[in-house]
Amino acid sequence: MKLGANFWIGGALFLLALVVAILAPWIALTDPVMDANLMNAELPPDRQFPFGTDPQGRDIYSRIVWGARISMTVGIVSQIANSLIGVTLGLTAGYWGGWWDDAVSGLTNVMLAIPSLIFSLAIMAVLGPGLTSLLIALGLTNWSYSCRIARAQVLSLKSLGYVQAARILGYGPFRIMFTQLLPNMLGPIIVIATLGMGGAILAEAALSFLGLGIRPPAPSWGSMLSDARDQIGTAPWVSLFPGVAIFLTVLGLNLLGDGLRDILDPQSTTRRA
Repeated sequence: MKLGANFWIGGALFLLALVVAILAPWIALTDPVMDANLMNAELPPDRQFPFGTDPQGRDIYSRIVWGARISMTVGIVSQIANSLIGVTLGLTAGYWGGWWDDAVSGLTNVMLAIPSLIFSLAIMAVLGPGLTSLLIALGLTNWSYSCRIARAQVLSLKSLGYVQAARILGYGPFRIMFTQLLPNMLGPIIVIATLGMGGAILAEAALSFLGLGIRPPAPSWGSMLSDARDQIGTAPWVSLFPGVAIFLTVLGLNLLGDGLRDILDPQSTTRRA
């Protein structure tokens, strides 16, 4: 199968962000928090500081490199939690039906009706800022899409012959769900998870920008943008590079998700053509 440009470009951007996050201790030039020197405050990009420095004299390049670790952790961990919750609820609701299906569908509709960022803000207001609170907030508020897709997939698959054969062979409900149905619906789930990672990274940046995410002076891209608001006119590089990092990472994940959709669902390519 021919892989499209979206897959390659998105995969390259995502892989770049992932490699930077993993290698942060080795490729960062300075400590992102402790190496502050007011004598170097707001220096433009040069050989010593490729991305310039912030108002505290910290190297922006090193802070972006370490910020990649925070963003990728939030994106991956929160989306794993969302996928586990959404797939489990959607799988059981679609298979069992009845009152459980009604309850899950009603809760899913509520979650879809209210933006997940509003739920995240409410949770962060209760738990307070911090990485753990952020993972909990984002990991519990964006599972509705995975749930709806999983339920729809189960409803279309559970009447097929191989599922009926599994029942005749004496397979229990959980064995059928997790060995017969789940492997055959992983494609759409992977696509939703990839797109959800980009949304989680963007939500983390928004919450940190508002002061409810990662606490300063931790090098979060969102908090870096928040701190740079007063320097947009005098030192634009302070806000430029964190914004570019967020843009490229989220763009890469969206392109990768779009490319995976074309690979895992050939009908989508046919419809576009």
